[in-house]
Amino acid sequence: MQMLLGPSLRSLRRQLWSSSSSIFSNYSSFNSSGLLQTFSNTLRLIILPSTSSLSTISTKNCNFHYFSTSAAVAANLSTKEIVSKVTRRRQRRRLAKTCGKTTNAYAAIELALDSVVKIFTVSSSPNYGLPWQNKSQRETTGSGFVIPGKKILTNAHVVADSTFVLVRKHGSPTKYRAQVEAVGHECDLAILIVESDEFWEGMHFLELGDIPFLQQAVAVVGYPQGGDNISVTKGVVSRVEPTQYVHGATQLMAIQIDAAINPGNSGGPAIMGNKVAGVAFQNLSGAENIGYIIPVPVIKHFITGVVEHGKYVGFCSLGLSCQTTENVQLRNNFGMRSEVTGVLVNKINPLSDAHEILKKDDIILAFDGVPIANDGTVAFRNRERITFDHLVSMKKPNEKSLVRVLRDGKEHEFSITLRPLQPLVPVHQFDKLPSYYIFAGLVFIPLTQPYLHEYGEDWYNTSPRRLCERALRELPKKAGEQLVILSQVLMDDINAGYERFADLQVKKVNGVEIENLKHLCQLVENCSSENLRFDLDDDRVVVLNYDVAKIATSKILKRHRIPSAMSGDLNGEQISEIELASRHKEWSQS
Repeated sequence: MQMLLGPSLRSLRRQLWSSSSSIFSNYSSFNSSGLLQTFSNTLRLIILPSTSSLSTISTKNCNFHYFSTSAAVAANLSTKEIVSKVTRRRQRRRLAKTCGKTTNAYAAIELALDSVVKIFTVSSSPNYGLPWQNKSQRETTGSGFVIPGKKILTNAHVVADSTFVLVRKHGSPTKYRAQVEAVGHECDLAILIVESDEFWEGMHFLELGDIPFLQQAVAVVGYPQGGDNISVTKGVVSRVEPTQYVHGATQLMAIQIDAAINPGNSGGPAIMGNKVAGVAFQNLSGAENIGYIIPVPVIKHFITGVVEHGKYVGFCSLGLSCQTTENVQLRNNFGMRSEVTGVLVNKINPLSDAHEILKKDDIILAFDGVPIANDGTVAFRNRERITFDHLVSMKKPNEKSLVRVLRDGKEHEFSITLRPLQPLVPVHQFDKLPSYYIFAGLVFIPLTQPYLHEYGEDWYNTSPRRLCERALRELPKKAGEQLVILSQVLMDDINAGYERFADLQVKKVNGVEIENLKHLCQLVENCSSENLRFDLDDDRVVVLNYDVAKIATSKILKRHRIPSAMSGDLNGEQISEIELASRHKEWSQS
């Protein structure tokens, strides 16, 4: 019997197979002692759950389960003691796998608990239909974590249009006042500062790591809905590629993971090992357990810009609209040999440096020496590919890049200065009131996508088609240009007959083409003629007696309880929330 209960299962297996006939020939005496049942139960309880390499030796009255391992089955331990040791060992292994495959995973989570905070935001968004007032305030929560320099990193949408921000540490009942230092809505990132020294006691910053590889494990730490305490969610990386950022409506690199990112998780870190692999920021609508995190290169680009310039500087663009060259006939038409790859230039932003260098129908072959494939992608890593826009977006403002092109069958290389470019119609507009100007009940505003969003979630189909197409497709011809529209008419005797004029672009004032809303305001305020004429879309015309209209304007404003005929930015009074916070800090220090 001592031979059977040896020091390891490996030796036991050799004994069983080498002398199975002699061992089991004495089965009766073996079983009568009760050792057989103990031996069988021990092996069954310990080994049976691991069936990857499981085999079975059957007898008439019992089953012996074994597998190739050196797990100890000590002769002087009871079955319960052996099972207890193995169970504890398995529990430790599972705990270590919570955030990866290393034994330091639990320590990494503990470090995150001393860095992650819950953010309480009170915000009030502008009412773009009535641009002189805000909508009702609302309260939301999010997550954030400490980075070097006593800063808190979170999502921009967590603090967008905020009027009051508080933060709370893990395990603490106290909330501390926070200020927004910088915010980048395109990359959905923001930096908060907390003045209280008490808040920083016991807090540790998290270090940024690298882009994780596919199937690497991460743990998302934050405060999602469904509870008040901190939550840790495990997931693995399933995809790395440029993705649409919902908040900023931009295309930047993102990491897809198979962990749910719910409201409240936003801004929390995704931990890999003992470093940050990304920032949780959005999920995929209609799908289960698909979340996205902002990768470290995007985070570093944002933070570096804030450190070097004192504010968010944006992401660069070439200002090109390109199409793929996968069609053989298209490639032949532009003289592309079989070994030549690239993308075709369709449109160039007039405000970009490329507008003076590149031409329509150029073939972009390479960017900074990196070849561009016919589908617009470049090599990334491990046979992964991403669009070449990622290389452009990671450049610093005013940095130069080499672009190799094919033009009229010949290759050329140009140095192009990169910078962030603004669209003709702003995609988003946070942390400030919209611009407006009211004259004789006519409400003029610059067209923005948030204004079109007032038509509902299906704004693309329900908003005025002409304005929608211009918002999505038209490019600015010169700096400072805006598309100004007559949004609505506040009824009065002075504007009777014009009440149905709404959502029409204003093209001229007294025969002068307008550049932006401020230009329109100046033309109206400085009018010296008896009548004032507005030329609108569809060849519509509005004519008003200037002196009578000026008097009517005051009455209309009073009737509708509108504090001013123009927004603060038109008379130099309006400042953003971030600028206000900066001034408040300067005042408190002086």
